Amino acid sequence: MQAMFKKIASWFFLVGILIAVIVGLLAQTVWPPTVNEATGSVTLNYPTYITIALAALGFIVGILSFFAIGNITHERIPTFLIAALILVGIGGIGQYFSNLDIVGTYFANIAATIAIFAAPAAGLLAIRAIWDAGKTEELEKIIPKITK
Repeated sequence: MQAMFKKIASWFFLVGILIAVIVGLLAQTVWPPTVNEATGSVTLNYPTYITIALAALGFIVGILSFFAIGNITHERIPTFLIAALILVGIGGIGQYFSNLDIVGTYFANIAATIAIFAAPAAGLLAIRAIWDAGKTEELEKIIPKITK
């Protein structure tokens, strides 16, 4: 059963990354961003259903990994959290990359869509990391241990 969940989580992760990259590449031509002339900020115009789909896939990956039945193992959680933090940061300041000719807008769009995918999983795994760091033997007696 656990092997099946790992396989499902791996597929959700792969599909989420692929959708994020494809949407990031197509976003410039299919859904051009809006530029605020007064502030110079760029607003990405992804359809809501794409954002919901990416966030839902990230949430599923996060839930499966939270309960240690996904593809992000206990040992990989710190690496995943650091990478997700960096991607969310890049996705948040992606408007500054838009000033680079051709490549900058694609980079900003891909970073933003991957950030949308990774943020829910990162949030759930951050909660897990906080729980693991703060739990005591007394708590483990009361609440059963999540397998690693």
